[in-house]
Amino acid sequence: MYLEEFMIIALYHLMAVASPGPDFAVTIRYSLSYGRRIGRWVSLGIGTGILLHVAYSVLGIALVIHRYQWVYASLLLLGAGYLGWLGSQAIRSAPKGELEPGSAPAAGEFSAGKAFRIGFFTNGLNVKATLFFLVLFSTVIAPETPTSIKIGYGLYMAVATAVWFAGLATLINWPPLFRRLWRISHWIDRVMGVALLALSLKLIVDWLRLIEVLA
Repeated sequence: MYLEEFMIIALYHLMAVASPGPDFAVTIRYSLSYGRRIGRWVSLGIGTGILLHVAYSVLGIALVIHRYQWVYASLLLLGAGYLGWLGSQAIRSAPKGELEPGSAPAAGEFSAGKAFRIGFFTNGLNVKATLFFLVLFSTVIAPETPTSIKIGYGLYMAVATAVWFAGLATLINWPPLFRRLWRISHWIDRVMGVALLALSLKLIVDWLRLIEVLA
């Protein structure tokens, strides 16, 4: 019974994690700008952020967020502000010199802890992820599924997410590919910045529509 349920969850999760979004954008940006190690720390933060969604879904807090619209509106605005800040940083990226993978001058100045926090908050403040886990835990996972099994599902999704984006960070820093991307890395940063700003704007529009409904 649980194996079939797990396979469905794994398929839904694969489709969600593979689709471009904030997690994809920040992984690309920081992996290319600061190297493989920082990209992997960002990925670990993203994977750990999954546990936040799992925790409030298992505890039933996700239902509270969905039911009380002002809570959801607050999360929308907070997420929009954070993505907007990330986007504004990326869009100001300057051209870089000729360097080998992992030797970017700023790499040593960018701490693993900061990279982890960027990944964690990018995923943790993603309201689309909130809705994804709400649907997953309220429709796909049966109510009678034990809490221990639900936690196991969550741990799998956290690990799988971290591994997926760590793989992406590693691929980007594959020397032949890296050398091609490095010369245009500032344009890639700017494109990722535009994408993050667009996501931020989308959240603001959603927030305004929600405020109109609540007014």
